[in-house]
Amino acid sequence: MAYVITEPCVGTKDRTCVEYCPVDCIHPLEGDEETTQLYIDPESCIDCGACVPQCPVEAIYLDTEVPEKWQHFIGVNADYFATA
Repeated sequence: MAYVITEPCVGTKDRTCVEYCPVDCIHPLEGDEETTQLYIDPESCIDCGACVPQCPVEAIYLDTEVPEKWQHFIGVNADYFATA
């Protein structure tokens, strides 16, 4: 399991979750420090949940708990790191 960042993050520039991640697995789009989406590396995520309460828009979910309307973000996050 891993955590996934979903649609409420799109357009949000708050990066508080990044500061609280103990394994540095939350990243913006490569080369774009002003990205509108952050991504969690599913291979590096240790499932600690430290990022969840820090998200001001409640966009971070455990991959098994992502709401149905945002299920495609599981693939979006994983695909980002598969091609990075």
